[in-house]
Amino acid sequence: MDFGLFYFADTGTAAENRYQLLVEGAKFADANDFTAIWTPERHFHSFGGLYPNPAVTSAALATITERVSLRAGSVVAPLHHPVRIAEEWSVVDNLSGGRVGISFASGWNAVDFTLRAENFRDSKRVLIDTVEAVRRLWRQEELEFTDGTGATSAVRIYPPPVQPELPVWLTSAGSVETFRKAGELGIGILTHLLGQDLDTLAGKIDVYREAHAEHHGGDRGTVALMLHTYIGTDRDEVRELVRDPFSAYLRSSIGLFARAISADMPGIDLDRLTPADLDFLVARSFDRYFDTGGLFGTVEDAVKMVTTLADIGVDDLACLIDFGLDTDVALDGLGRLNEVRSLHR
Repeated sequence: MDFGLFYFADTGTAAENRYQLLVEGAKFADANDFTAIWTPERHFHSFGGLYPNPAVTSAALATITERVSLRAGSVVAPLHHPVRIAEEWSVVDNLSGGRVGISFASGWNAVDFTLRAENFRDSKRVLIDTVEAVRRLWRQEELEFTDGTGATSAVRIYPPPVQPELPVWLTSAGSVETFRKAGELGIGILTHLLGQDLDTLAGKIDVYREAHAEHHGGDRGTVALMLHTYIGTDRDEVRELVRDPFSAYLRSSIGLFARAISADMPGIDLDRLTPADLDFLVARSFDRYFDTGGLFGTVEDAVKMVTTLADIGVDDLACLIDFGLDTDVALDGLGRLNEVRSLHR
């Protein structure tokens, strides 16, 4: 099992410390044989708003790390021209000596499409077209695009990337069709446990493996799973330590987690909830995610969870560590997370 760190913080951190956890966590991961650092793309909202461009954060991390992979989790493909994506990440690939990877997402928030409104209605198709175009550009193929005169021009990206093939994933919020499409394309899948349980995820992984084998022979592909993570020395103490920040994390972007909360309480109409109803739902969701949907508790608890995940076919854990804990507390937990990684090599 590979271990990486995943970031998706609220912007509420004091200005002088906003990227301290990212920088210090990346240094720790690089020094302790973690596989990757994942940073997202989020726009126009405090939830995740520290990360509007994962190419920029990865470029910064490329200058302070030597071994760890630098990945987008995710690039929202329909918001960008494929040439721009390929160019930016080729620069990061050169800065890092060939350590980048990209998970591509279709996007879900209409406001984000302020950047490219014309792609909102057909975002799923644009996602796949963009992935294919970026992969071809990465291989130094020339592709034709409409230029300023309305004619077509053939373009090739510069600088040439270090890696001959770009490591690619598709991001899925739980759609089995995304799992199937990733398998057909021969790329990885990145997902989470918000709105899906382990049994459901196991079935989707099977669909992915079958599609991958059908279209790409014996290669099994790669399944990456984002998990909210904090490892302490006492399970009950960890539960109380993470309760408030993780509950606030759920509450701070109720639209994003609407599907997940609805899965916990079927039949609930989120638009008609009172504040007391919302408090109850967030509390229910916290309990489920702490017990079965995150990497919480002691080293022993985490090793059991990692073993379960490996058994259902997860290859790569993306451990989300910045869900509102104090920076020093989150960094303190990394040593114990590294114990889990070492025990499960």
